[in-house]
Amino acid sequence: MKRRQWAWWGVLVGTVWASGCNGGGTQPPGPPADVVVSGGGGQSWYFNNPLPVPLSVTVFDVSGRPVPGVVVMWTVESGGGAVSPVQSSTDPNGIASTSDSVGSSTIQRVSAAVNGVPSPASFTEVATGAPTSAAVDVKDNFFDPATAIVQVNGTVTWTFRGAIDHTVTFTGGSDSGTPQASGSFGPITFTTVGTSSYHCKVHPATMTGSVRVVH
Repeated sequence: MKRRQWAWWGVLVGTVWASGCNGGGTQPPGPPADVVVSGGGGQSWYFNNPLPVPLSVTVFDVSGRPVPGVVVMWTVESGGGAVSPVQSSTDPNGIASTSDSVGSSTIQRVSAAVNGVPSPASFTEVATGAPTSAAVDVKDNFFDPATAIVQVNGTVTWTFRGAIDHTVTFTGGSDSGTPQASGSFGPITFTTVGTSSYHCKVHPATMTGSVRVVH
């Protein structure tokens, strides 16, 4: 009988301990009290182009717990451009996001507001003109930079600066030809928005690069 009582007491103590340790974690978050920037702020990109990183915010309750299922309203306050979608809901981690395209102004400001929260989160993005040309150094086993960025109808020139031979080879496109360790290739003009990948024929698995063409 005494053994059974001790067993019952151990179960009771374990249950109370577990309840005390986990009870706070099982409480649902309260209503939204704050909205803060969690990603995408302060980017510098090119006029009339989508930013490379989405804008995101996290919504918290008064105790600092993330709140899921909250509608966030996104607004371009100044500087032109557009966000899409203009409304999004927070995920289980309290995070909501949207894609942002800057316009033709140097500074763009976007706000993220939540109903009932007095102060929205604010984003400031900077836009400049995309370069009309880019230069890439072909070094031993890598291209520098790995990604060149130019605007539509911009040009890229590659200069061979390694100790061993390499090529610049676009799949189904331009090719520098015979492997070389000196000289240059280009300029090559890019007329379509998007990303074009290339590689070295001597080291195709490890030596790759790309050209990103923007508006």
